[in-house]
Amino acid sequence: MATRVALIGAGGHGLSHRRTLQRLSDAGTVEVAGLCDRQPVEAHPDAPLPGVPFYRDHRELLAGERPEIVIVCTPPHTHLAIALDVLAVGADLLLEKPPVMSSFEHDRLAAAVTESGRLCQVGFQALGSAALAELCAAAPAGPIGVSGAWWRPDSYYERAPWAGRRAVDGRPVLDGALVNPFAHALMQALVLADEGGPGFRPVRMELERYRTRPIETDDTTFLRLTGNDGRRITVGVTLASAVFIAGEIRVGDAVLEYPTDRLRLSGQAGLQRVPGRTGLLENLIEHRRDPRTPLLAPLARTGLFTAVAEAIVRAPAPHVIGDGWLAPHPDGGGRVVTGIDEIVREVAETDRLPSETRVPWAGEVHRIVVEPRPASEASR
Repeated sequence: MATRVALIGAGGHGLSHRRTLQRLSDAGTVEVAGLCDRQPVEAHPDAPLPGVPFYRDHRELLAGERPEIVIVCTPPHTHLAIALDVLAVGADLLLEKPPVMSSFEHDRLAAAVTESGRLCQVGFQALGSAALAELCAAAPAGPIGVSGAWWRPDSYYERAPWAGRRAVDGRPVLDGALVNPFAHALMQALVLADEGGPGFRPVRMELERYRTRPIETDDTTFLRLTGNDGRRITVGVTLASAVFIAGEIRVGDAVLEYPTDRLRLSGQAGLQRVPGRTGLLENLIEHRRDPRTPLLAPLARTGLFTAVAEAIVRAPAPHVIGDGWLAPHPDGGGRVVTGIDEIVREVAETDRLPSETRVPWAGEVHRIVVEPRPASEASR
């Protein structure tokens, strides 16, 4: 019997979910109960979804259609309130990343999930990667380094009222290079660290945030997390690069190119694609039918990500990279940091932040001592 699924936040990134709903509807796996968005949404050739009811108010959708699963793909700072409404009507939840704005909100949502008896899966779709599973099974030793170099033009920060902002209407916004575009890299690195020992818990964060344009958040981010057992995760990512690095996670001499699911294990000559990704909606539906199938991205698995992301966005404002280190992007739309692709890779490979090397535009590192949370909270 088809599962009734609704989508709240059908525009923008919601198109990717509409495509999934169309595919699963065609296969008879789901019945699309309704779509919701504050703005009109035009049918797309890849996802026409004919005859599906459309709502402007998510509460009217929930009351009128009574879906079994609801996908929430709205701006991150709206997630908690909508998620609580979904759970209140007895539906399971597929919540886009980042799930919520703070550890306090994470705990509140976790409590609501427990009290309602419903399910909450978070939209870290890369956790369904067979390549990640193979890397975890290989259990390589060594520090974890993450690097990525992408380009986002100035228009990227004009796509939504919350883009590039630290707060909207007094509420914090989780935006910035590492907590939004590169969130999957951070989440996978945390999973690898957790798989590599008896539960990775950072005790110290060292952070450098930079911006190349007049935004409130960072478009270039460096982070070093030191765990309670001495293990380290070191990250260098940027959205201001003329040279593209898809996204690499290194553990010792093993490398996962996470957006492409290409993997090189110890002793192998080069990256090899590992096919297979399990969709999060399909996984949620299968878990509902057979609880022996574990959820890939349950809310409990994302608590550490939320805590780290919250610490990043609450840190001091990003340091401005001066004009002398910037150059126009070849395609226009803004400026790039000269040589930034080499810098992010060097940070990931050497475990040294820009302020600890000879990077001329580097600012001071921001250090945070992470207070341990009670085990009952940390495991939620």
